[in-house]
Amino acid sequence: MSEHMRRPGQTSRRRFLKGAAGAGAAAILPDTIASREAVAQTPSNTLVIAVPATPQGLDIEFDVSLGSIDTLGALYEYMLAYEKIPDPQNPEVLREDTAVHPDKKYGLALRGRLATDWEISNDGRKATFKLREGVRSNWGNLFSAEDVKWTWDRKFNLKGQGIFQTSVLGLKHPDQVKIEGPMVISFNLEKPNPILLKQQCNLANPIYDSKKIREVGGTDDPWGVKFLQNESAGFGPYRLQQIIRGQMAVFQARDDYWDAKPYMKTVIMREVPTSAARLSLLQGGAVDIAQFLQPREYMTLRGNPNVTFDAVNASYIIWLELNAKIKPFDNVLVRQAMNYALPQEEIIRTIYYGLADPEKAPMPYIYPMVNSSYYRYGYNLEQAKKLLAQAGYPNGFKTTLSYNAGDPTQEPIALLYQTALRQIGVEIELEKLPAGVFYENVTKRQKPIIFYLDSPWTPDPGYSMFLYFHSKSYVDYSNYYNPKVNQMIEQGLETLDDNLRKTIYDEVQKIIM
Repeated sequence: MSEHMRRPGQTSRRRFLKGAAGAGAAAILPDTIASREAVAQTPSNTLVIAVPATPQGLDIEFDVSLGSIDTLGALYEYMLAYEKIPDPQNPEVLREDTAVHPDKKYGLALRGRLATDWEISNDGRKATFKLREGVRSNWGNLFSAEDVKWTWDRKFNLKGQGIFQTSVLGLKHPDQVKIEGPMVISFNLEKPNPILLKQQCNLANPIYDSKKIREVGGTDDPWGVKFLQNESAGFGPYRLQQIIRGQMAVFQARDDYWDAKPYMKTVIMREVPTSAARLSLLQGGAVDIAQFLQPREYMTLRGNPNVTFDAVNASYIIWLELNAKIKPFDNVLVRQAMNYALPQEEIIRTIYYGLADPEKAPMPYIYPMVNSSYYRYGYNLEQAKKLLAQAGYPNGFKTTLSYNAGDPTQEPIALLYQTALRQIGVEIELEKLPAGVFYENVTKRQKPIIFYLDSPWTPDPGYSMFLYFHSKSYVDYSNYYNPKVNQMIEQGLETLDDNLRKTIYDEVQKIIM
């Protein structure tokens, strides 16, 4: 993944906003959405962001909607983080340095956050972290190893998305995360794991203030599920001041934050469902940042001296999830036909105006060990017809495609796809879902076809493949199931040999494609 921010220069609000980021405040933005935002400037220490939807929940264990994800880095802190480097294509923008560095500790460009030092045993099965002293939560409680232990215990007990996080690390029971001292924690694995350190940077693994949650939850809500629907308990640079779903969420900078204080004292997420309205507010100066505009709207902003528009290669992928548990998508030939009928190049040209790249592998093309050579799905309606006939659908079929009303690109993509599919006898009804309930429908896995926009937050083939294609993953929204793929994904997450891992994940990508 890539967290974008402008390179620091003169400390002024104008300079800050021209980059959509700054010390601490950048955390309120999603990791790659900065590449899809336009930014205006107005004098104040308050930042106003026009978003498609306010956070539907504040607990990453159960809510992965984009509005909720946006808040994580502002409200919470992490054990480690990647160093920042200038983007190769746009040097004024900083992004995470996820490359392998033989000259750096464990080959990674990491910096300490809640952890100040870390050691991995020679056999790769134990990682020990020394923790930062004197860090307080937004409730004033001191950070300790108890908070890290409790955070991971919560994942095991709630069995939400945290089960994926434990599984991908090879953690099978809570006792494998041990308190070694008041400010020392260790992770103890049965087998070595190549992403043990990378996962400490993952946006889905924030550290909670366990003292506060225990205090408010008591015996009725020991893991703070009810509390965290509308509140936070973390060590990040902001605290939640107010949330009115459907209208706005307000975040206030913490004066007692342990690291560099946020430049923006107040950040307001203002719900504006349509991109045209978000653009209008930006141009009028009523908001400072507009998220998720239509690509053609970005084009209208180029050359505007009061607006900054940056584009960089990102790890976000937009998927059309074909539900393998719903006929006819339980048939691999039908799924292949649907890929041949997707006018991918036309979508990139006419809807994204070149601000997207074709996805030719089952993980981001900027990630290590990606292999695009197995891609064979050019736009070919005749081949699609042949495959449908082989699958027993020579006259096509009828189905439904669901899309997010809050994402301005999904409806035009759906319309183009609908037109193409009609030529091979496939009739799709388009279902427009409000942004506020769209991700709930994604997670239920009950729609025949549904859009999904996501980024695998750990830049690793094992993590990416597990996330989208292992049948035990909470993000296997297409209900893909292949026992051999499951086994190979797990095998690649149990070895530190990169050459062997590349061989394994080459084969996984070949099977999936």
